[in-house]
Amino acid sequence: MGRRELEQYKRAVEQSNIVSKTDINGIITFVNEEFCKISGYSKEELIGKNHNIVRHPGVPKKNFRLLWNTILKKETFKTTAKNRAKDGSTFYVNTTITPILNENGDIEEFIAIRYDVTDNVALTEALKKKEKELSLLNSALENRVKEQTKELRELNQNLERRIAEETEKNREKDRLMFQQARLAAMGETISNIAHQWRQPLSELGIIIFTMKKYFTDKNEKGIEKQYEHAKKVITKMSKTIEDFRNFSNPDKEKSSFSVKNMIEDTLSILKGSLRKAAINIEVDIDEHITAYGYKNELSQAVLNLISNAKDALLDKLLGEKTLKISSTQNDNFTTLSIADNAGGIDDAAMDKIFEPYFTTKHANLGTGLGLYIVKTIIESSMNGNVCVKNENGGANFIIKIPAKEKIHDE
Repeated sequence: MGRRELEQYKRAVEQSNIVSKTDINGIITFVNEEFCKISGYSKEELIGKNHNIVRHPGVPKKNFRLLWNTILKKETFKTTAKNRAKDGSTFYVNTTITPILNENGDIEEFIAIRYDVTDNVALTEALKKKEKELSLLNSALENRVKEQTKELRELNQNLERRIAEETEKNREKDRLMFQQARLAAMGETISNIAHQWRQPLSELGIIIFTMKKYFTDKNEKGIEKQYEHAKKVITKMSKTIEDFRNFSNPDKEKSSFSVKNMIEDTLSILKGSLRKAAINIEVDIDEHITAYGYKNELSQAVLNLISNAKDALLDKLLGEKTLKISSTQNDNFTTLSIADNAGGIDDAAMDKIFEPYFTTKHANLGTGLGLYIVKTIIESSMNGNVCVKNENGGANFIIKIPAKEKIHDE
């Protein structure tokens, strides 16, 4: 290789990289323009100075001991170095330091060739920060689930004591009925939560994949956008647990409540399984319609009726599966109707469906207690009544309960 070609290679290296030379004591003897640009120092300020002029105070001393131990053994040293510019800002460079030997094999000087990786390091640190925040959010969600599970366990224990006190006056069979129904309802509700979490969990997987792609593309705005999206999805999942907790919390006192809000809260628990079953829900309830009693117990009765309707609709090969929920109110009473188009109830079963342990389902699919619990809640807790009619190609369960507190007093 001729001298002219060697000079061309030298210029190519200097123009495309950050280059410096030092003597054996680390005193700078040469810097190129790229070194001056990234450090903020002029050549006059750098030549003759120790190379530690750009040393970042946050770098451990052991790193420099390793550097000198390596190059003084005439070996090449490679690292990603954290440096500080003249204005105090931090920059990162991938660095290769090579000893230059004279004819006798002694070290004559050191040459360092670098390239700027500040943006890459910043993106990496930003992604680590976001991953840490996302991990904290996940941990918080897990803790929230544990706390809510503990509360549900305690609520369940309280409910068991309450039922035991109420049913102590009755036969042992009645106590067993309520216990079986409660466990079945809880299993159904947990199943619905699983349905509701399936889609957001899939969505989180897509978000993580997209964040990885944006990191590769150095798209910091894209990473931030996906991170905010992930927080919204996790918040929505947390709300599902909160809805379940509110639904499971037993009412301590009777109160007046919105029938429409009660229906919406109940449907929010069931929306995952209803969506999977492709059932069209039609709700026609004026927001001013009210009822008086135990809201959560009425919700449990409505949940049982909707779950039964869903099972009946799934048994039928229907082009369109429909569940209609409507309500009317006069001065004294509120009437709630839950009607499906699943073909109705056989005449032979019509007089027995509210009896305990009677079911038209397979033994593995039903306990025969759902409608018995509905009747017990409506009559004993809500001071109302419930009946069923076959009409418009399906079964219509009609609940009649007090609209206001004065009905209870009378």
